[in-house]
Amino acid sequence: MRRPIIIGVGGFTSSVGKTTLVCELLRAFPGWEAIKTTRGHYRSCGKDAHSCCVSHLLSEEPLVRSGRAETYSPGKDTGRYWDAGAANVHWLIATKGQIERGIRAALDRVQSEGVFVEGNSFSQFVSVDYFIMVKRGNSDEIKSSATRVLDSASAIYLSSDDEGLDGEGISASEQIGRLTLPVFKPQQVRALLEELRKACERHQNLAA
Repeated sequence: MRRPIIIGVGGFTSSVGKTTLVCELLRAFPGWEAIKTTRGHYRSCGKDAHSCCVSHLLSEEPLVRSGRAETYSPGKDTGRYWDAGAANVHWLIATKGQIERGIRAALDRVQSEGVFVEGNSFSQFVSVDYFIMVKRGNSDEIKSSATRVLDSASAIYLSSDDEGLDGEGISASEQIGRLTLPVFKPQQVRALLEELRKACERHQNLAA
């Protein structure tokens, strides 16, 4: 079965602008689909249970919701995907041990040429054509799920231009001491899109 082009968007921490970037990419790639991955646990997440906790949706099998009727909610990440022009949206809700089965099930539902996947953990189980790690300004924070997938990263996207950043941006090696990756800022989205189009061409050449 033909595999879609997979572009991953992960984050150094929560609330760094991953969804905003995915929406911008969806507008640049009309007809593509999007997958939101949410890793849950059988307890309160410690945040507003009504707005983010998914513990009540967890079961013995990963849950994948697809289509506008099941995934559109104004202002929510999946709703923003639809508003940005996604051809379809899939929401994976799974425990840590279900991520591999869940992401494969979600990818099996993709009918378009390509798909943007938001999340970190999924990239440990599927081969991506390009993986962007989003970082907010000069923050040094990095969560454990980001550390585990940095080896899969293709580039870093700085979602804000805080004072102290020079014109060349910040390399991952300066932040965690082991990787050097291309860095893009918001005003360099056009250059990032060009890199993504090259990744698409490589995928198509391999599939030919």
